[in-house]
Amino acid sequence: MRILVTGAEGQLGRSIRRCAEMVADVVVGTWGSPDMITSSCEGSADTYYFTDVADLDITNRQQVLDYVADNEIDIIINCAAYTDVERAESEEERARLINATAVGHLAEAARRNDALLVHISTDYVFMGGCCTMLTESSHPQPLNAYGRTKLAGEEAVKASGCHHIILRTAWLYSEFGHNFVKTMLRLTAERSELRVVSDQLGSPTYAGDLAEAIVGIISRRDFHEGVFHYTNLGECSWWQFACEIARLAGHTGCVIKPCTTAEYGARAARPHYAVLDKSKFIRTFNMDIPEWRKSLKKCLDELQA
Repeated sequence: MRILVTGAEGQLGRSIRRCAEMVADVVVGTWGSPDMITSSCEGSADTYYFTDVADLDITNRQQVLDYVADNEIDIIINCAAYTDVERAESEEERARLINATAVGHLAEAARRNDALLVHISTDYVFMGGCCTMLTESSHPQPLNAYGRTKLAGEEAVKASGCHHIILRTAWLYSEFGHNFVKTMLRLTAERSELRVVSDQLGSPTYAGDLAEAIVGIISRRDFHEGVFHYTNLGECSWWQFACEIARLAGHTGCVIKPCTTAEYGARAARPHYAVLDKSKFIRTFNMDIPEWRKSLKKCLDELQA
C-alpha cells in the first residue's frame, strides 16, 4: 500500500516516520527531487511518503488532488494542523484554512481515489464537563477558535463521504519539536520557581505511542472506520504533569506552584475536564494503551540518553 503522511516535520509526523522505518519503505520529500530521502525495509508491502508544506501544500486543492492521484495513494494520514491555541484567537481564518479547508481537500482526494483518510483531531472539540470522561458520541462544543476549526475539519471529513478514521487525541508531546514536556525540562532546570495551571485535567499523550498505534493499524490492515479517542491512560492536571516531569528528570531545585486558569491569564478558554474515553479504540483495534507516567518516563529516557 502507498501511504501519504502530511505534516511530516511535526511531532506526530516524525514519530510515525520512526515507526514506519522499521516495517516499511519510506520516502521523505518530493518524489524525484534531488533532496528526496529514501529508506528501505526488506520484504515490506508498504511505502510511506512523508511530506510537509514545502513538498505538498494541502491548502492548494488541485495540488492535493494531483498528488494523491499521481502517486496512487491508498491511505492518507493527516498530521498537518494549525496548533497554536493562543494565536488562533486572532488568526482563526488562518487556522480554519489549515484545520478545516485543507482537510476537506484531503477528504475529497481520498474519496476520488477510494483511499482511506486517517485524520488527527483533538479533545478541544469539547467543552469538557465535571469528572465525566468524554466518549466519541459526546456532544462537541468547542470553547476556543482552535477547537472550532478542528471540529470543522472533522465535519468536512464526514461530509465528504470518504473512507475515514478520525482519531482525537490530547496533550501531545514527544522528543521532537516544541512541547510541554521539553519546556518543563528546560524551565525546571533554569528556575527556582514556576506556576502551572492546576484546574485543567486531561490525559498526556506520548506521540510515539499514537504513532505506533497508527502504523500498527495499517500494517495489520485493521481498517475500522469512524471516530475514535486515543490518549495515554490515566488523567492529571498540567501542574501534576509538570511535577512528574521534574521528579523523573531529577530537577528538585525548582518549586512548582499550582495556579488557576484565571490566575494564569491565558487568552483562549480551555476545557477544565477533557479526559477522553479510550474504551472504543481498545475494544475495536484490540490494542493496549500505556499509562501516561510509563510513557512519560520512556520519552524522558530518550531525551536524556
